[in-house]
Amino acid sequence: MTSTSAADTAPGQGSEAGKPAGRRGNPWLALIAVSFGLLMVQLDGSVVAIANPAIGKDLGATTAELQWVTNSYLLALAASMILGGKLGDRFGRRFHYLAGVGGFVVTSVAIGLAGSIEGVIAFRALQGLCGGILMPNTLGILRAVFPPRGFPLAVGIWGMVSAVSTSLGPIVGGLLVEHVDWTWVFYLNAPIGVIALVFSMAVLKESRNADDRQRFDIAGVVLLAAGLLALVFGIVKGETWGWMSGGTLGSLAAGVALLVVFGWYETRQAHPLLPMRLFHNRSLTTGAVMTVLNFFVMLGGIFFIMLYLQNVRGYTPVEAGISTLPMSIASLFASPLGSQLTARFGPRATIPLGLCLSAAAMFGMLTWTVDSSYATMWPSYVAMGLGVGIVLPATAAAIIGNAPVRDGGVASGLQSTMLQVGGALGTSVLVTVIAGRVGSSLFGELTGAGVPASVAQGLQQAEDAVAMGIAPVSPDMPARLRDAVVEGSGQAFVNGLHSAVTVTGVLCLIGAVVAVAGIRSRAQEAKHAAAAVPEDAVAVAAH
Repeated sequence: MTSTSAADTAPGQGSEAGKPAGRRGNPWLALIAVSFGLLMVQLDGSVVAIANPAIGKDLGATTAELQWVTNSYLLALAASMILGGKLGDRFGRRFHYLAGVGGFVVTSVAIGLAGSIEGVIAFRALQGLCGGILMPNTLGILRAVFPPRGFPLAVGIWGMVSAVSTSLGPIVGGLLVEHVDWTWVFYLNAPIGVIALVFSMAVLKESRNADDRQRFDIAGVVLLAAGLLALVFGIVKGETWGWMSGGTLGSLAAGVALLVVFGWYETRQAHPLLPMRLFHNRSLTTGAVMTVLNFFVMLGGIFFIMLYLQNVRGYTPVEAGISTLPMSIASLFASPLGSQLTARFGPRATIPLGLCLSAAAMFGMLTWTVDSSYATMWPSYVAMGLGVGIVLPATAAAIIGNAPVRDGGVASGLQSTMLQVGGALGTSVLVTVIAGRVGSSLFGELTGAGVPASVAQGLQQAEDAVAMGIAPVSPDMPARLRDAVVEGSGQAFVNGLHSAVTVTGVLCLIGAVVAVAGIRSRAQEAKHAAAAVPEDAVAVAAH
């Protein structure tokens, strides 16, 4: 799966991996420690969507302000991931992981106590910054303490925790919002974070690069953060502004331009923030692209599935979360399975397998209707959980496993950044696909359900609500008309859902082909590793 070189066993760069280390520095205890932090961040990312309506009602927030509750966190997270990994590599992964966990706990409590939507948005941004410091150092720590043979299994368990916590978010969030209060969606992070801090301080051993005398790349930090902020901002606003609007195109163009300048600048630095040499590895680069696609599927899929279940089928948040448990259970088994398959056959075989399963899940949803039975739904949940769960550790292995240990935090930050970009693209792009199909079919579906043409013409103005699965009915409508509007609106949304799953399924199949073409085979990896040993040995001697 990964090339093992002299650099991977350099003193101060992971030479302790695999040796008996007692409590502090034990690889498996380290895995448990970072899993607490990972659980906290991933759970928080998916429970907030459930809490947003309650936040809006309690604090009198507008729709735009509620969007910023999510977007401020997402932007800060995406902009700080690679920086967080670089800080850990240079100044200490344990220290920055603990700092990220502590900051995440403090900002979570502050969100619950804020008392205003402006305070919630501001503290969500700070929470995202702390998450950006925390997340890349989880895998950076594992890369430093696990031996090459044990690393794939560790990544599989890491992926399992990530997938399951994300999937369980709607259930936990629904229970807290319905039975306690929306603030407890954030207060929940406090006990998890305290456990993470106490346990991590007891078992984690500090690791950093041997050479800590490098000049820190401040200009690179600014260019990268600005580029990612502009790019992700354009993505998340594309659906509301319109993808061809001046604001969206300007933001996307500015983001791409800044990232190009960043890449050019980094090639001219002796000590870059993100070494461009990492992208010389074809497998690593392809793994980054596949990470974007995998979270496009995961977060985009969960988004429109929840719209369908709650707004079209009328499930409560808790019922919707429970109904998707097969997805969580499947991912629970899929991530360790994916890591073992990757260890044996390499990511070149494992990533296409997972993407084909995700494609099957998407195409299976083409059978969904406005009144589908649960027997029609659960096979797609299982296939999606298996597909995403298998790809997650395989892409992590392709990215982090192909990076030198000295760049483990940066590579982990790169992977985490790609996760956020993929999730932002998934929700924004697929909402646009659904909205476009709803707009073109709403009038026909309403009239086909028995709504008079004149009324259907007026209801077309509510296509944005229908694209969210909400039927534009009012209490003063006659019962028969109300039923017809609900039926026609539901069918229009299902049309949009079918378009979204078709686009996603085709992208998965294209991704499977790209993975086979772009990732090295096991024989090629062995040849590459043999060729890399002399060069890595020189690098080790330099340290």
